[in-house]
Amino acid sequence: MLTIFAVSDSIGETAHQVAIAVSSQFKEEIEVKRIPYVKTLEDVEDVVKAVEKCENSIIISTIITVSAREYLTQKGVEKNISVMNVLGPMINVASSILNTQPEYNPGAMRKIDGMYFNRIEAMEFAMQYDDSKDYRGLKNADVVLVGVSRTSKTPLSMYLANKGIKTINIPLMPEVSVPEELYEIDRKRIFGLTINPLQLIEIRKRRLDKFHRITSDIKYAGDERVLEEFEFADKIMRKLGCKTIDVTQRAIEDTALIILEAIGYHKNARN
Repeated sequence: MLTIFAVSDSIGETAHQVAIAVSSQFKEEIEVKRIPYVKTLEDVEDVVKAVEKCENSIIISTIITVSAREYLTQKGVEKNISVMNVLGPMINVASSILNTQPEYNPGAMRKIDGMYFNRIEAMEFAMQYDDSKDYRGLKNADVVLVGVSRTSKTPLSMYLANKGIKTINIPLMPEVSVPEELYEIDRKRIFGLTINPLQLIEIRKRRLDKFHRITSDIKYAGDERVLEEFEFADKIMRKLGCKTIDVTQRAIEDTALIILEAIGYHKNARN
């Protein structure tokens, strides 16, 4: 058995992911242990003691703090422990190319790790509030998607979630009342998804064929039903005064880019 210690002066998500990636390449049992916030020489001593208790072990480090990183390398040589700093070589190469010294700021790694957890939170949010399962998320959503069925609301929600954007999507159907809370939030956060009716009919027919739906469901893809939904959706979007996006023949990435620019995502990401 091998134990991989993921060591960092931040929360250690990067080192941990690298260790998991390594372990996935072997059938043998590999245990991954994360040790975060290793910032001082005393912290390094504690790490070494923990590693020495394991018969076969290696250290994957993303320590930025120079003193702690160099001391860990030194102790590794002394104790015959394999220590690999996955950031050090790349930082050195970048420093050489840019002809400047890096800031060696552990806080930068914490920011990256924070982005990771923001994405996870946003994905959980998108799944919880997918397809009008619950309207309580409206007040906390960064983006609200509205549109008729099969306008890519769910995949778009997940794509935005991967950017850390909390998204809720609400299908527009004549039989279902639109929640009043939708009219109480900032309309700049609401985006109406539209599509060419003929393309939508084709998409719905393919879906019926794929799942072998019974003939009573054919109305779902019928001209009359689709036009009824379009009229209802257009009425709601006009009342909301929200930005509309035609997703006809448009990739999800392109639609997402329009939304991200509208909410100032790229500007905020740089700050």
